[in-house]
Amino acid sequence: MSKVEIHGYAIVSDNDCIADASGRTPEVLRNDADWAYFHAELNKSAVTVLGRAGHEANPNPKGRLRMILSSSSTGLERRTDGWWWNPEDLPWAEAIRVVLPAGGRVAVPGGRRVFDLFLAVGYEAFHLTRAEGTFVSNGVPVFSDCNDDTRAEAVLSAHGLRPGSRRILDPKGPVSLTIWRNGHQDS
Repeated sequence: MSKVEIHGYAIVSDNDCIADASGRTPEVLRNDADWAYFHAELNKSAVTVLGRAGHEANPNPKGRLRMILSSSSTGLERRTDGWWWNPEDLPWAEAIRVVLPAGGRVAVPGGRRVFDLFLAVGYEAFHLTRAEGTFVSNGVPVFSDCNDDTRAEAVLSAHGLRPGSRRILDPKGPVSLTIWRNGHQDS
């Protein structure tokens, strides 16, 4: 099998949240420049891996290939809207060999359980966008290990990723992007 590169994508608040208490993306984390960047990245990807709730909440008008994590799946199932995968029943390496036999880039836009799973599998890169100056009360953090003492950057670093340069996507706010790469610095 050819190389598979896993790229994570998240926009977070200053307290490392990706969603509010109800699991929805709050307005403070919606940004046109980040959205444009994210969609340009999706265009470079062979498959998008996301949780069931994210799949249901986000239409797929371009018909991109999706892999949906769900405990309702038995192993790996091809359905009309994508590949449904239960990681408890089938390891990642076996699932991705079926979905992307020729290899390619995998886009992982979350949610938290999906981000956590791929910390263990191994990201080639994690595109961490921060909506600076924002706070999501009682929100859902990007990684389970994020808390008052542990930031998203520390979690990524603990999993062998290193930061590239910080880039401003939108000076209003501002909204910044840092790409964390596996084992080497690169912007």
